[in-house]
Amino acid sequence: MDKDRLAQALMATFLEELEGHVAALNRDLLAWEKTPQPGRVRELLSTLLRTVHSVKGASRAVSLGLVELVCHRLEEVLATVQPGQPVNPEVFELGFAVADALDDARQRLGRKQELAGSPLEALLPRLAAAAQGQGTAPVPPAPAAPAPTAQAPQAPESRPEPVAEASSAEALPVRVSAQKLDALLARSGELRVSSLRLDGRAEWAESLREELSVLRARLSGPEEAAARRLETRLSQLSRELLADRLALSQTVSGLDEEVRRARTLPFAEACEGLERTARDVARSAGKQVRLEILGGSLELDRSLLQGLREPLLHLVRNAVAHGLELPEERTRAGKPAEGHVLLAARISGGRVQVSVEDDGRGLDLDAIRAKAEAQGWEVPEDAAAVARLIFLQGLSTALQVTSVSGRGVGLDVVRTQVEALRGSVDVSFRPGAGTRFVLDVPLTLSTLRVLLVNAGGQTFALPAENVERLLRLAPSEVREVEGQQVWAAEDALVPLTSLASVLGMPPGAPLTRLPTVVLTSGPLHVALGVDEVLAEQEVLVRGLGPRMRRTRYVSGAAVLPTGRMALLLHPASLVRAAEGVPAASLFPAPAVQRARQRILLAEDSPTTRALEQSLLEAAGYEVMACADGAEAWERLQRIGADALVSDLEMPRMDGFELTEAVRASPRFSRLPVVLVTARGRPEDKARGLQVGASAYLVKSAFDQTNLLETLRRLL
Repeated sequence: MDKDRLAQALMATFLEELEGHVAALNRDLLAWEKTPQPGRVRELLSTLLRTVHSVKGASRAVSLGLVELVCHRLEEVLATVQPGQPVNPEVFELGFAVADALDDARQRLGRKQELAGSPLEALLPRLAAAAQGQGTAPVPPAPAAPAPTAQAPQAPESRPEPVAEASSAEALPVRVSAQKLDALLARSGELRVSSLRLDGRAEWAESLREELSVLRARLSGPEEAAARRLETRLSQLSRELLADRLALSQTVSGLDEEVRRARTLPFAEACEGLERTARDVARSAGKQVRLEILGGSLELDRSLLQGLREPLLHLVRNAVAHGLELPEERTRAGKPAEGHVLLAARISGGRVQVSVEDDGRGLDLDAIRAKAEAQGWEVPEDAAAVARLIFLQGLSTALQVTSVSGRGVGLDVVRTQVEALRGSVDVSFRPGAGTRFVLDVPLTLSTLRVLLVNAGGQTFALPAENVERLLRLAPSEVREVEGQQVWAAEDALVPLTSLASVLGMPPGAPLTRLPTVVLTSGPLHVALGVDEVLAEQEVLVRGLGPRMRRTRYVSGAAVLPTGRMALLLHPASLVRAAEGVPAASLFPAPAVQRARQRILLAEDSPTTRALEQSLLEAAGYEVMACADGAEAWERLQRIGADALVSDLEMPRMDGFELTEAVRASPRFSRLPVVLVTARGRPEDKARGLQVGASAYLVKSAFDQTNLLETLRRLL
């Protein structure tokens, strides 16, 4: 190997080693800052000195004089500290500053940039001053002034000796690059798809044998004998294909498991540096915080952990900056002065759930509503839906912009990055007691079981784990609430639209029985009408590349066993977009319509009754207006009607009772009933549909076109 290639190899090794040393510095400095026990302090100081000495020796091997000098100066500072004696806070600040500067240097060197003018160089005067002010403990002489750029490596004999040599019986760890492991996993996934393709080949051979068997029964003589021999050979081929399929499947499963095991890292590695982040944010805000991690030993896929680092960083900063109160506020509220932030990871089925929870003040829904209204956004009534507004870009309740809050981009970034992992994020809170974020992501990002559907003339893949159920809906099973079509499930009203409408594609032909996929994302549900449900199968997942990374509603490409590709849709973005998207012509229009239809109107307010009557008559309907439900029920039985439009709160018989009476009548059980009311609570809407209303419109959001369009569809 020539000198340049050797220098590059040594530098790559040094940078990888430096990343671990920086993490160790942060970890041990945090532990030292917290402990008052002299014995523990002595142990941590020894560990810190070994780490700094290792970095100094390694930097000498790659001719990084500036790194070597900074480490030497830090050794001078640490060597003068006496366990059991008060420590100048500047020592801790300098230690953390060196750790940050070393990490900055690592990134600069990785980009082949010089270290002149870097934060590392700027630290030298502070380190020199601290070393002189701490004491007079003897230290080794300082090295010569550094040359800040990387040079050719020195001869092997100049490298520092290791602190402890491994015995010959010990197995030395072997580092394998993440890129090589990713390549192995991709090949493993391709083998799995080939295994699935072989399944199809075996089934095809068996079907050919069966066809030949039917044909042989019609033959006789030499032709029958020839067909018998061919059938025997096909049967043998089918058995051998089956055996090969089983062998390949077992090999692929074993290889897949081994590669995945090699790629796994403990969850604690994704949390590396978060305790330091919490500490720095708390100190800058005058707060106290303790970060706790549960499930740190849980082994997870390396690429998944890398994808979780940034969202967890944002959530921890958010918990400390926004969630936790100042110590005096916490004391007044009967809480410990020190706030608590808990990170926990657990596996549930084929998914990983990571929660970030604090014991702070909880969310301020009034502030969130005010900010949303100031942005001109529609603010939902449901408290949980209001809380989820914090994931929208531009929403921040911070009173002023700081380095960690106030710009309204942090939680939007969290949602975007978690969705890029084919996951979802949700939030819950208890006023005055804390906030909890839950990130739900798949265990693996390489293969996935999907449901294949056809919509708008194209095939799409939906993650099977997000498919709650499949339906074939008839028009009679669909209701309308505030102009939105819904399917009334056993325990919820599920918005209904077509997948083609959400994706902005031309809709397919209306169907009398609509194939429907009920898709879930966290607590949210939506029913998506499709042209056809094709199959459920395991597929290999491919990324879309940097040019298509931000494609709306799409998280990747699914490689089907046939070799064809299908776009993999993202459930969370689909569910959010589907709420409020109207779906035109889900069902065929009725063949016959009467020229002038009669509407029975029940409304106790004279003003509202006159307004609605005028609106309906202007649309061409014959209107019978009644002052309450009892009058409407009497006139319906006597004269009949094509549809009923009713208020809820009326004397003698309210809208719920009127609707129940209509549905209990054999004569009018199928009469369209539209409830128009000021009561917009979810439980009122649910009760309205439960008693049999065909549609439920809220007056606060009343739009005359909603009523007319609803009647047009129902009639």
